[in-house]
Order: sequence, then C-alpha cells, then structure tokens
Amino acid sequence: MANSVRAHVARLPGFLALQRSTVGVLSIVILVGMGERMAERFLPIYLMALGGGALSIGFLNAMDNLLSALYSFPGGYLSDRIGGKRALVVFNLVAMAGFAIVIFVPTWQAVLIGAALFISWSAISLPATVSLMYEALPANKRTMGVTMHSLVRRIPMALGPILGGLCISVWGERDGVRIAFLVALVLAGVALILQQILIEDGRVSDPTNECELVPEKNPFKMLRLMSPQMRGLLVTDILVRFCEQIPYAFVVVWCMKVIADPVSAFQFGLLTSIEMATAVLIYIPVAYLADQGTKKPYVLMTFGFFTLFPLVLMYCRTFEWLILAFVVRGLKEFGEPTRKALIMDLAPDTCKAGMFGLYYLIRDVFVSVAAFGGALLWEISPETNFLVAFAFGVMGTLGFAIYGKDLRSRPYPVRVP
Repeated sequence: MANSVRAHVARLPGFLALQRSTVGVLSIVILVGMGERMAERFLPIYLMALGGGALSIGFLNAMDNLLSALYSFPGGYLSDRIGGKRALVVFNLVAMAGFAIVIFVPTWQAVLIGAALFISWSAISLPATVSLMYEALPANKRTMGVTMHSLVRRIPMALGPILGGLCISVWGERDGVRIAFLVALVLAGVALILQQILIEDGRVSDPTNECELVPEKNPFKMLRLMSPQMRGLLVTDILVRFCEQIPYAFVVVWCMKVIADPVSAFQFGLLTSIEMATAVLIYIPVAYLADQGTKKPYVLMTFGFFTLFPLVLMYCRTFEWLILAFVVRGLKEFGEPTRKALIMDLAPDTCKAGMFGLYYLIRDVFVSVAAFGGALLWEISPETNFLVAFAFGVMGTLGFAIYGKDLRSRPYPVRVP
C-alpha cells in the first residue's frame, strides 16, 4: 500500500505537467499576480477616493482592454524574437515601474499612467508564458500545462483581493491601496530573480527557418496565416467578451456601493476568492477530458457561464446571494484553458507566440470599445448595463454553438517524464 501511494505521488508531477521550466513560469505568475491582484481589483474604489468619477473608472477599464490588445502582439513578437525568458524580464521591469508611480504619486491621473504600465502585465506576458509552457511539454500534456498556468493564476486572484481588502480595512482606501502596491513591487522583484534561476533558455532558432530568425512584426501579414477555425472562434469570443467587459469594472461598485445591503472590502475579497476557488476545482478534470476528446463542449459551456453572470448578478443584492453570482462567475473558467490550448494548436509552429498575441490584439481592440461603453450604460442604470451585456453573451454563445468547429484532440498516451 505504501509503495503504491509513493508511486502515485511520484507520477503526480508528470500528470500535472510540472517540470523545472514550467515550475519557474508558474512561480512568476503567482508572485507578480499576487502583488497585482492585491491592489488592481480595488482600483475603481481607489480612483473614487482620489476624486475620479464614473468616467475615470470606465476609462480605466477601456484602457485595460485596449492596452491588453496593443501589448499582446508586441509581447508575442518580442517572445519569438528574444525568447520567452528574456521577454519576461522586460515585462516585469515595466510592471515594477507602474507600481512605483502609483506608490509615490497618489493622484487619480497618476494612477491611470501607472496602470498603463502594470495593469496589462498579464496580457503582455501571456504569449511568452504560454509559449514557454507549450515548448517545454510534450504534445499530450500541453492542455494540462496551459491549464496549470490558468490554475495558478487563480491563486493570486483568490488570495490577493483578500489581502488587499485587509489593507484597506486597516489603513483606509488611500493608504491601504498604496501599501498593497508596495508589496506588489517587492514580489515582482523576487519574481525577477526566480525566473533567472528556474527557467531554462528556450529552443535554439533553426537557421533554415526564416520566421524564427526574423519573426513577423506586421500583424496584417500574419493575419493571413490565421486559420478559418481560429477566425470563427475569435468572432464569437469577441461577442462573449463584450458580455464580460461591459459590467466588469462596475461589479465592485455594484457590490460595495449600489445594492441595498452593500458588502465590505473584505467581503468582496471573499467573493472573489469563492470565484477563484470554483474555477480551480474544475480546471484539472476538464483539462484531462479535453486532452482526450473534443474541445467544443467545454468552450461552449464557458461562453454560457459568461452570459449568465450579469443576469444573475442583477438579482443578487445581499452577500449571501452574491456568493451564488460569484460561483457562476467562477464557472465561466470551465473551458478557458482549453480555448487557449486550442489557439496554440491552430497557430503556425514557427510563430505560435506571435499568433497568440495577434488573436488577443484583435479581440481586445474590439472589446475595449465595449468596456468604455459600459460606463455610459452604467450612467443610464446598472440594470441597463447588465442586460446589454447579457444580450451580447447570448449572441456569442449561440454563434459558437451553431458555427463553432468541433476539433478533436489526438488520444496521446499519458507519459511520465
């Protein structure tokens, strides 16, 4: 019995796609993400405390989406050009500069400037981190690898808001957020050191491969390489992200300021943790099943939960009912790692990071418009904001259900390194 248990434990790292480089990537995601999420989720409240209004919150959310789009392709290009390991050094330094601005210049205008540097760290680093995971793993473990990346991203998403909420509870809305950013700066510095120790250098460029020598930097030229299957996924994904981003920045405002029985900053942190815990519980089983068979059902269920959230949130006006809403929000991650793995599968072998970045560039440019439009809809009424978001979700989900391609993964045997 003891030998059997030890054998299963020994196989666990292989089953979860854990190697030295992948552990290094996951460590960075946790450290930088923890610092970022301690404060980023409360930025709308911080902006209001510094004198910013609803439009500044809408601008922040629109900027997040627009910069996520604009940063994604350069992030992928830089990763293809200098390697994911070196690219992550650049991205971390940029984020640290943004944290420093918010710490030392406490005005809402400075917050927007600093946010331009750190708020899209996940977007600019995503092509590099996913590409590193993809390169380090065999084909039969790539969905699991991308899933582990998505899973550990939820650890700081779950714990960060709780710690940030405690900072606000102890030091107030202004000083508490600045202290949270100070912690973020320190954690990003630690991540900078760890990535140099743990992450191995990427694959050596093939001198016969022109794309690896000089990665394509013109997104319009790369667009011609995008497969019809990826284009269909992209269009429906855009509609569903409209559903997500129209109310996104105002979820915290709804919970802490609008409803009849508003929640505290700490309670909102708990709600976010419930959302992340829900996502974590479903990640690994779904990744295993997606590696064995079809991907469309998992992506479709993800789109469905995206669609339901704003409608459910509209009717949840106490902490107890908000728990239900945030469980639904956590379930929207059901097939997200599967969708990312599908993008990497469909991308050309020579420019996977660049194509991944192009996908997010196109998607988030469109979605940034919806994010700012959410502020205008909010000024009409919160209910208008939620219902319009729900309508976009319905269109995207039905579109993918009818036109989305059901691609089947090859049933690779499970191998343990």
